Amino acid sequence: MRAPLVNFRRFQITAPWPLVWTVTGLFLLVRLTAGLARLLVFAVRHWRAWPVVVLVLVAVDVYRSHAWWPHLLALLVAAAGGGVWWWKGRESFHHLVALRAVTVWRRWWVYRRQWHEVMSLCGLVKKYDGGEVLPRLLSVRCSYATDELVVRMPKGQNPEVYHKAARDLAYSFGTRHCRVFSGRRQAPPTRTGRLAWLLRLMDRVRLRDRPRHVWLVFIRRDPLTRIVAPLPVPARPDFTALPLGVREDLAVYCLRLLATHVLIGGATRMGKGSVIWSLLRSLAAGIRSGLVRVWAIDPKGGMELAIGRPLFSRYVDDDWTRMADLLDDAVTRMRARQQALRGKVRVHTPTTDEPLIVVVIDEIAALLAFLPDSDIRQRITQALGLLLTQGAGLGVLVVAATQDPRKEVVSVRDFFPTRIALGLTERAHVDLLLGDGARDRGALADQIPTSAKGVAYVLLDGQPEPARVRFSYLPDDVIRDMASTFPAPPEVQPEPVDIPAPAPAKPTPTNSNGRHTYRPTPPKQAAPLLPPSLLNALDLTNGSDPR
Repeated sequence: MRAPLVNFRRFQITAPWPLVWTVTGLFLLVRLTAGLARLLVFAVRHWRAWPVVVLVLVAVDVYRSHAWWPHLLALLVAAAGGGVWWWKGRESFHHLVALRAVTVWRRWWVYRRQWHEVMSLCGLVKKYDGGEVLPRLLSVRCSYATDELVVRMPKGQNPEVYHKAARDLAYSFGTRHCRVFSGRRQAPPTRTGRLAWLLRLMDRVRLRDRPRHVWLVFIRRDPLTRIVAPLPVPARPDFTALPLGVREDLAVYCLRLLATHVLIGGATRMGKGSVIWSLLRSLAAGIRSGLVRVWAIDPKGGMELAIGRPLFSRYVDDDWTRMADLLDDAVTRMRARQQALRGKVRVHTPTTDEPLIVVVIDEIAALLAFLPDSDIRQRITQALGLLLTQGAGLGVLVVAATQDPRKEVVSVRDFFPTRIALGLTERAHVDLLLGDGARDRGALADQIPTSAKGVAYVLLDGQPEPARVRFSYLPDDVIRDMASTFPAPPEVQPEPVDIPAPAPAKPTPTNSNGRHTYRPTPPKQAAPLLPPSLLNALDLTNGSDPR
């Protein structure tokens, strides 16, 4: 007879039973403690659901006691209260009620319901130990135009995988655009007050760097399809945050102009003028007060910048030599500030006595690549090189626009720290303008349609991924009104340098019959290159033998 598989009789097993029961009890106690800890963490993490749970329990108890009439009455009261709230405080109602309801709906119905399927089909699922490891959806936050998802990547992945799968993710979840960010998009808030130290400590823990987290931003509706109206003129320009347009998440795009140079690249009629005029509008109050001096160069003969002539302290559009002189004067002003600020500060602070000088060049390629005079072109190249390499910290900045960002066209392209990519004609131009790999990280500037003038990709501070923005459009009447309202104060032009008149030319020796005699220029060397006999042989007389 075969022995049983398990012998349940205790006394036939030689084992220390007190030790077995002790280890088993400790094991069960540890598992119970771990389960309670997970339950507590889950409850704390989902503390926002506590009121809903309590409300559901109360509703069930009321229904068992009084049927469904109290529920109908509560719904009517809630609807009336919500209507009054929406009427009196629409912004707070949208922020606290409408957007949160949309967030709950889209978190469960759009994302969690099909999360496993989409992650598998997009190739973001990892295989390990005979099972699957999925990216974990941590949170969903909805705004008027976007859904922001925080995802924790499984081990063995990096954000580049999500950059490559961005278009597949967008179409899988029913949108057309998906932006991938490898870092937190919001900066830590500024804390003030008595408890600021405690709040800053909490922010340090709550907003700490999480390398395995990635932020996916899905664009539900594109707000950049509409033309952005001119933004209000700031009473005093903040050079660290100049409002120029609107981002695709409906936030205002602010440009940091202090201590940087800006290069604007875009094809013809794609909105380079919108960027320039939006920048000038944000600086308008400083231009009128003398805090900012704008020196403008328009190589296209004034077709773009002449309409705002009163805004400019100095303006050239018809003379290549005067353009080179303007850039030389900017270098001279920069050198003077170097002498004054050396050893005192590292970044110039604009004042009315020492204003911020912004040199605006509408088409820089005309000065660097297509200027017919090689001497003037060399002067301009040298002056721009000095300004771009030394002028940022001294308050002499360059804002230039170009249609072709190639190195052979814009030789000083790499000296511009801030770059803006409007609609471009070629795929390779995106990486040339914004840097290597910018297109793979989402800067599809070559796919911007011609109808989306003023839409561009820019790099924000602290984020390697480009952001999509649309700059405000200023009609000609608005530009004329702005120029007449915020004219630049007169600027004392530098005194003209007296150039000595050239010495009169020596008379050319002639023969007795009035004809000019050819005589070679004396060489600069100490000894002549030709012997005297050959020099005399070249001096011929009319019809006579050589002397």
